[in-house]
Amino acid sequence: MRRKKAATSCDLCCYYVYDEDEECYVCDMNLDEDDMVKFLTGNFNDCPFFKSGDEYAVVRKQM
Repeated sequence: MRRKKAATSCDLCCYYVYDEDEECYVCDMNLDEDDMVKFLTGNFNDCPFFKSGDEYAVVRKQM
């Protein structure tokens, strides 16, 4: 699940975290084989596991 170049949708995902041991960003979800191939080849545009990592989204809605 390691990938050095981030996809646009992954940049904002809460599961896309920096691994200090590998010194790169990784997807922290348990992807199946098909999803893993899409992720590693950069064809993972509409991720079914995407969850916004924006902690302030709720606050902006309240304003």
